Amino acid sequence: MTEKEQRQQPRNAGDCSQGVASAGAAMPQPLFVLVGTSHAGNVGAAARAIRTMGFHALGLVAPRYPDVLQQAEAIAMASGAQDVLQQARQGATLNDVAGDCGVLVALSARVRDFGPPLRGPQWLPELARQAAAAGRRVGFVFGSERYGLDNHTVWRCDALLNLPTAPDYGSLNLAQAVQIVAWEWRRALGSFEHAGKGPPPEEPATHAEVEAALQQLQRSLQLLGYLDPRAPRRLLPRLRRLLAKAALSRQEVQILRGICDAASKRLGDG
Repeated sequence: MTEKEQRQQPRNAGDCSQGVASAGAAMPQPLFVLVGTSHAGNVGAAARAIRTMGFHALGLVAPRYPDVLQQAEAIAMASGAQDVLQQARQGATLNDVAGDCGVLVALSARVRDFGPPLRGPQWLPELARQAAAAGRRVGFVFGSERYGLDNHTVWRCDALLNLPTAPDYGSLNLAQAVQIVAWEWRRALGSFEHAGKGPPPEEPATHAEVEAALQQLQRSLQLLGYLDPRAPRRLLPRLRRLLAKAALSRQEVQILRGICDAASKRLGDG
């Protein structure tokens, strides 16, 4: 495992159930199932989507093209996640592909008035805890690009997960929906650490340093003719409040003072 891969392991890395209840058997990898998929590019993009979240299990139910996993567009859109394509399951029915799952979650933008209970993404942490405690595999079932999931498939699932979108436009691309669910499921299990630490925090400026900068700023504003020392009104208190809101670092105060110093010299007060 490379250093980058080690940094990107989930917190408390072990099995797939980090971040959820530790009791019970280890939870198997989730299975992302695409039903009746038409476009090879979406299969590859879905493989890439789940791979970025640390998942590997992809299943295809009755895809339009039986050789979709080997098509050039699928491989290209997988963008390095060919291992997911190579390991993907393929079958004629949902039971053929996802029969070993303990919980099946249907994904649909269309809410039914009959069928499994309707859930939102906020339910996924609860599902993750329950599945981890019981050692049950979770399968997420997505419909075709054009028609989504048919009622018969939805009725075979244990829950209907709906991703809330804008009321006037809820059309998610298949791979986009897979990415959102994979992201939410990863968050429920335990998120990855950032790949890097980012810039170190800067040392905050002291009250005295901010006051010194304010005094220098006052002098520069007077030289510019913007501030009349005989009638300052509330400009200085407002500037003081502005600097306080900015929570300046020592380096930022030095920059501000350097600007004031350069302005003063240009105006003949240096």
